[in-house]
Amino acid sequence: MACSAAAWEGSAVVSPATDYLDYSDRADVLSGGARRISVDTPAGTYQVWVKRVGNNPHLKVLLLHGGPGATHEYLEVCDSYLPAAGIEYYYYDQLGSGFSDQPDDPSLWDLDRFVEEVEQVRQALGLSRDNFVLYGQSWGGILGIEYALRYQQHLRGLVVSNMMSSVPAYNQYAERVLMPEMDQSALAEIKSLEANGQTEDPRYMELLLEQHYIHHVLRMPHDEWPDPVQRGFAHINPAIYVSMQGPSELGIRSDASLAGWDRTDSLSSITVPALVIGARHDTMDPAYLEMMAARLPAGQYTYCPDGSHLAMYDDQRTYFDGLIKFLLGITSAH
Repeated sequence: MACSAAAWEGSAVVSPATDYLDYSDRADVLSGGARRISVDTPAGTYQVWVKRVGNNPHLKVLLLHGGPGATHEYLEVCDSYLPAAGIEYYYYDQLGSGFSDQPDDPSLWDLDRFVEEVEQVRQALGLSRDNFVLYGQSWGGILGIEYALRYQQHLRGLVVSNMMSSVPAYNQYAERVLMPEMDQSALAEIKSLEANGQTEDPRYMELLLEQHYIHHVLRMPHDEWPDPVQRGFAHINPAIYVSMQGPSELGIRSDASLAGWDRTDSLSSITVPALVIGARHDTMDPAYLEMMAARLPAGQYTYCPDGSHLAMYDDQRTYFDGLIKFLLGITSAH
């Protein structure tokens, strides 16, 4: 699934640059599109941070970052592609992440509560079925699927990037495919550190980086990872990440709150246009992701043959060609 830059420029939804960049009638013009939104939770009211880029009344994409507990930062690569396609999009740090409030309350790190947070953000931004596309990458894909199952009446489209719809299946893929490919002595040391509660030991991340991350998370030498990725990893909130995911990207730990999550049998009820993005070297099984796209009634699949979990970096052109073709396609069909 690919398209050229020329195809983007020919789309009817792409406004002239003067219109796309004209923020004069926007309430957030003073702040360059950045604002804080109040969200109500069972533990009180907090503020989350969002930042709009561009103007397009027909196409507004809310970006859900991964983690859980990461930040919008690693998605800043969108700036290299989405403005040229005339797409309005919103960076967003979920509660507990980045520029948003970071309360010390474990009860808030709950999937259902995050879904309600996204709905409150949608309302505050004035996004509607006429223009609202929800994009979720990794954990953001879980959140996007859950949001669609509850609130798809508000969606124009959905993008699930690099996330299987079943955590048990994700863990099986790690155990049966990815772990056997690793150096087994290094894997034994990783598992020993986990079993002994030593995941804060620098040796733990050192092993994961050399044995797993540079092969399946971002296929570049670690010291060459782009600045947004470096910042994104540096700013992960471990209180959220560990409680919901576990200590690493090598599967989701059995005592993490997302360990039993599985929505594969519910995908057929998501009827809005949906794009699933997978990659050959991902931590997620690309064949499973292709199956997900087939189960979605209006599903499409983009495959990144050179990509990993962060395919927007290591198979960048394939990734953004597929994403932009999907976004402009559902808008032109509106």
